[in-house]
Amino acid sequence: MASKDEQNRPVSGGRNDEEHRVSPRFTLLIRAAKLVIDEAREYLCIIRDASTMGVKVRLFTPLPDYYSAIAVEASNGERYPVELVWRDGDYAGLRFLGDINLESLLDESSGAFPKRQVRLRVQLDAMLYSGGAAVNVTFADISQRGAKVVCDKWLLLNELVRIETGALPTIYAKVRWRKHPHYGLLFEQTFQLDELAQIAAPLQPDEHDGVADGPAIDAMSPR
Repeated sequence: MASKDEQNRPVSGGRNDEEHRVSPRFTLLIRAAKLVIDEAREYLCIIRDASTMGVKVRLFTPLPDYYSAIAVEASNGERYPVELVWRDGDYAGLRFLGDINLESLLDESSGAFPKRQVRLRVQLDAMLYSGGAAVNVTFADISQRGAKVVCDKWLLLNELVRIETGALPTIYAKVRWRKHPHYGLLFEQTFQLDELAQIAAPLQPDEHDGVADGPAIDAMSPR
């Protein structure tokens, strides 16, 4: 666990003291976000404070030892390339690689997906039970409240389904939207942030796998 001094450490990133003094900092934030590693692996985190220079994040799982690029993606889909400045226990300091609009980073009602929960791309096969039939499905992404799955069987809107996997507890969910073979599911019971982070981390592709196709899609909407 990070020490009190480490948790309060600013992300100066080597910039001069004058720039650090004039850079506005918003502290005591609790903004869910994700770290995107090499455009393929995604790890849940919480932004605890932010400035135009960088952010301090709370991690739920260790980051990979080797990677080429890292970015912070806010819940609204806005993505910011960063570099790791320091890491200690559950906390890390990240410096932005370019100029950012701090208000856009902190405003969850802006961006391509306003007020959306963070979606994590995963690689997970499961069995879905629908209308007495059992069919194989693949998770494309998952959030605290829902998921996008790929299913060959046509599912009904608002249909209640059961999902069994080796990595998750039994899930009951309703079909919120469909664009066959893609379906958005709304869970009957939500996951806690730390619970979701621990579940999703082992389901990321390893460093030798290719990049997953396209961005994660909102499980609550077919947009």
